[in-house]
Amino acid sequence: MKPYVLRYWETEFRWMAPAKSRSKQRLYRRRDIEIILLIKQLLHQERFTIAGARKKLQEVGVGRALDGPQLDLGLAGEPRQQLRQIREELVEIRASLG
Repeated sequence: MKPYVLRYWETEFRWMAPAKSRSKQRLYRRRDIEIILLIKQLLHQERFTIAGARKKLQEVGVGRALDGPQLDLGLAGEPRQQLRQIREELVEIRASLG
């Protein structure tokens, strides 16, 4: 994902707010990545608008949406494969930041 997309989503989805280090770098935790993947799924795969995705997440709650079986976050499979996938996406984000 491009960094500008993440920054835009941070303005549109208030609960998507990763912690920041002293040097103001964003520190993404597993839950942050899960929220990003959930939003990506709603927007790209399920074809929601940003307003529609925001409304859907508000209706069911972000926590329940992450826990619920109705949304596939793309993290199925072995834990090592999940970690590899997350790491690859983080490396792409880091590379695009500079």
